[in-house]
Amino acid sequence: MKHFYRAQLNPDVVLAEADAFFPIIGLRQVAAASRSRTWEGVVGTPEEPVTLTLTVKMEGGHYTFVEAATTAQGESRLDRNVKKFFTALHRLSDPRHALAAAY
Repeated sequence: MKHFYRAQLNPDVVLAEADAFFPIIGLRQVAAASRSRTWEGVVGTPEEPVTLTLTVKMEGGHYTFVEAATTAQGESRLDRNVKKFFTALHRLSDPRHALAAAY
């Protein structure tokens, strides 16, 4: 599944936040480049190995386009954690942001 987010943060800040966030949920980094990271591991059940590839690029001068691609089937726990990561990025750029239910 692919997810994307447009952040108002520097790409280096986004990658540093990702480097801190994804190992906490049980992923290990297997590749790193200047604007991308790849993690592998087991998240949730069923216990199947999953891969997450995160890329960032500057877009429109002041936005950073963040794209996350997972190998998990359907909406997995990994996909929900990617969305949680995007929320953390939003809070980083706007500390006043409060998470609220959308129902």
